[in-house]
Amino acid sequence: MKLILPEGAHDVISTKDESVRMFESNFLDKFSRVSWYVPLIIFVPVIAYFIYTSIASTTLSLAQVGGLFIGGLGIWTAVEYIFHRFVFHYEPTSLFGRKIHFMIHGVHHAYPNDSKRLVMPPILSIPLSTGFYFLFLVIFGSITAPLFAGFILGYLVYDMMHYATHHAHFMKAKWFISVKQHHMRHHFQDPDAGFGVSSALWDKIFRTEFRKQ
Repeated sequence: MKLILPEGAHDVISTKDESVRMFESNFLDKFSRVSWYVPLIIFVPVIAYFIYTSIASTTLSLAQVGGLFIGGLGIWTAVEYIFHRFVFHYEPTSLFGRKIHFMIHGVHHAYPNDSKRLVMPPILSIPLSTGFYFLFLVIFGSITAPLFAGFILGYLVYDMMHYATHHAHFMKAKWFISVKQHHMRHHFQDPDAGFGVSSALWDKIFRTEFRKQ
């Protein structure tokens, strides 16, 4: 794997909308990039299917389906925080580990405005979502469908919000500006705080908010 590794785990190399080549293989390098709308094409039908199966179920009322759907959203916010803080920001010491880290998340901190590496590529998102589905089946059994639908919606909100904080300059709503400022501080001021992207809830709970200036 031919990678350009910055000296620091989360050093910024460029703030332009440009991509660094990560693989010598054109085939592999192509799959490391993805347009922002691809997750919508893949996962909106998944959400629709699980909502349909939830409503069609004879064992759950609409109120229960709605409550479990919201519960799935909540589960996503916790998973988002855990992955971002403990997986994406884990700093390995070996060269191989640093290369893997750079491919997964380091490249985003080095090139934060690369529009092709702001949402998760299907080569990762499909296996991960499949794994979570079977994990939900083991843990939640018959109530998996509405929980998983909410969980996947949470993931889509995260991906779209992440892209928007870097490239949706037309959005001027106060809530969005607050989310954007929170994420930009994570990139350019303190990468060891502000791990929530779609929600700052878990940063507040685990006291990983930004230090007061």
